[in-house]
Amino acid sequence: MLHPRLLIVVPLSALLLSACVVAPYPRERVVYSQPVYSQPVPVGEPVPVDSTVVVDVAPPAPYVETVPVAPFVGAVWIGGYWGWYGGRHQWVPGRWERGRPGYHWQSHAWVNQGGRWHLHGGGWVR
Repeated sequence: MLHPRLLIVVPLSALLLSACVVAPYPRERVVYSQPVYSQPVPVGEPVPVDSTVVVDVAPPAPYVETVPVAPFVGAVWIGGYWGWYGGRHQWVPGRWERGRPGYHWQSHAWVNQGGRWHLHGGGWVR
């Protein structure tokens, strides 16, 4: 037969040990600005990248990526970055791309402006 105190202490202990604090994920304000082109970009031409994501949550520290051997001559390594998808930061891994004559790759970059984080998209620029 169980002691009457155990009937009180066991459920109370379980209740106390299962208590947890649930902190809501910070509410983000996301602003997307899309580039507007007055004329279509010709096929094969690099598209200028000037879209921006703005959030209130700082990105985590970048991953250290091991750059694999280039798969072909003239390959350009595009490093990974923290993107913003589904209301949170997600790592976008690096990749190889064909170089484009007269262009260089500008990496994605998070910049803190006035306490808000702006993701400037990467892209091929002259």
